[in-house]
Amino acid sequence: MVNPKVPRRPTLFYRPIQPSDLEILEQIHGDLFPIRYESEFFQNVVNGREIVSWAAVDRSRPNGKSDELVGFVTARIVLAKESEIADILRYDSSKSDQTLVYILTLGVVEAYRNCGIASSLIRKVIKYASSIPTCQAVYLHVISYNNPAIHLYQKMSFKCIRRLQGFYLINGQHYDSYLFVYYVNGGRSPCSPLELVTSMVGYMRSGFKTVAAKLYKNEDRKVPKWPKCKETHSLISTQNKRNLNAECGGCECV
Repeated sequence: MVNPKVPRRPTLFYRPIQPSDLEILEQIHGDLFPIRYESEFFQNVVNGREIVSWAAVDRSRPNGKSDELVGFVTARIVLAKESEIADILRYDSSKSDQTLVYILTLGVVEAYRNCGIASSLIRKVIKYASSIPTCQAVYLHVISYNNPAIHLYQKMSFKCIRRLQGFYLINGQHYDSYLFVYYVNGGRSPCSPLELVTSMVGYMRSGFKTVAAKLYKNEDRKVPKWPKCKETHSLISTQNKRNLNAECGGCECV
């Protein structure tokens, strides 16, 4: 295990994970996670092979440990159209370069928890994703019993999109997972509650206008001396109705 207690306020610094972090990175992953990662994963992280990462270090630690990891986050870029959340994103399918950032692992050693390290690391990922013009969102999975992590992501405005049954297999037992998403650069769900309400209100208004117009025309026929008024209608076309249903069907609105 890494270090007992921290009796003082740490001097935290954030930097990319590097090759010299390999041993401690493997050790912390082994201490924190029930899932075992292959050595190839760690090699890819420390060498930046299709994985971006940040390490939190305590520069006030003595005995030459001032640059040793006390927290970390790893992530990678994926194509939006090939991701598992393509159905819950509103994006232009004609733009094949649209991307997402997927958080792979996030951890803080026990002695350094409640110091804001996890929140800072997540903000690093969000800032990075926001700097990529093609990126639409940051997303991740959380095992269903990890309440502290669930609370953290909710506090940081991530949206819990769905629950995945039996997503994890640990020691022969299946566990559910929650899928969390944080939208950036205008990315969003294909059907938010506000959009759904707005569409319904607009549709109801257009219906009232239609009824009013028919009543007016009936009165117009009864009293020929009144001049006819040209009515304009804001009805949603049948094609638009089909498109609206297609956008909102089969996904969970958040």
